[in-house]
Amino acid sequence: MNPQARPGPARQAPAWSLRQLLYFVTVAETGTITGAADLLVISPSAVASAVEKLEHALGVQLCVRRKAHGITLTAAGQDLLRRSRALLEHAGELAEVGGGAGGDVGGNLTLGCYHTLAPTCLPPLLSAFGAEHPRVATRFLEADQDSLQDGLASGEVDVAVLYDMQLRDDVAGLELFRTRPHVLLAADHPLAGAGRVSLRDVAPEPFVLLDLPPSSRHAFSVFRQVGVEPAVRYRAAGLETVRALVGRGFGWSFLVQRPGTGTTYEGLGVAALEISDDVPDVRVLLARARGTRLSRAAEAFARTAAAVFSPQG
Repeated sequence: MNPQARPGPARQAPAWSLRQLLYFVTVAETGTITGAADLLVISPSAVASAVEKLEHALGVQLCVRRKAHGITLTAAGQDLLRRSRALLEHAGELAEVGGGAGGDVGGNLTLGCYHTLAPTCLPPLLSAFGAEHPRVATRFLEADQDSLQDGLASGEVDVAVLYDMQLRDDVAGLELFRTRPHVLLAADHPLAGAGRVSLRDVAPEPFVLLDLPPSSRHAFSVFRQVGVEPAVRYRAAGLETVRALVGRGFGWSFLVQRPGTGTTYEGLGVAALEISDDVPDVRVLLARARGTRLSRAAEAFARTAAAVFSPQG
């Protein structure tokens, strides 16, 4: 007998079920037994029983139940939640084997996107991916960089579009494109028609900061590199608010993202000027949790994203 043909060690069926994992994940996401029961359209006692049997099978306490305060996951529960989401996703893919025509991809996909990138990146990505894979149910989450990285680590987010700024060790990324920071001025500013400007030329004037980490931290790191210290007049958490304030003449700003219009919501003009100082480009990534296997839907999305933002795309 060929040694390579020998069967491996006997496998035993787990003492828990996928249904129990589904009930546990639903409880964790809704925060209460009752909320999970309503979503699953079953009785609260059935949900509670499934979670208790899962705890017994695994030999760990997954959550602490508090009257009037819902449930709180233990450390073991947090770990199981992340693993369960991935396992349920893969189980859904297995159920689809033979059900899709020509290898068509189905299932669910949760896409994260950094706030300021969302208006320009999400529409073309959702359009292209939806046309290629209509059977995938895609939802997106706009959030700050830290929240997106937390979502990737927990399994709540499959992939995320974000800047290559202060990424954690547990996050890996595929470069989609690069963009260069610019100075934003009101259209009637004396330097608006210059085309290029040094940060030293505008640093003494009032500065409008996009106060949204890591963009704000990145801006000040560039200022330190160039040797300037801007005079912050206003801080705003929204890109359009920053552009509106600049359009009103309240100051200048340093931005990475470039909307395709030179007007604010009020219809006032703004001018984006190249920076003559030695300022590095910023990479935009499609990020994932390092060391985890992407679902078929997430792998398909990565291919679509690479095609959408390719130089030939």
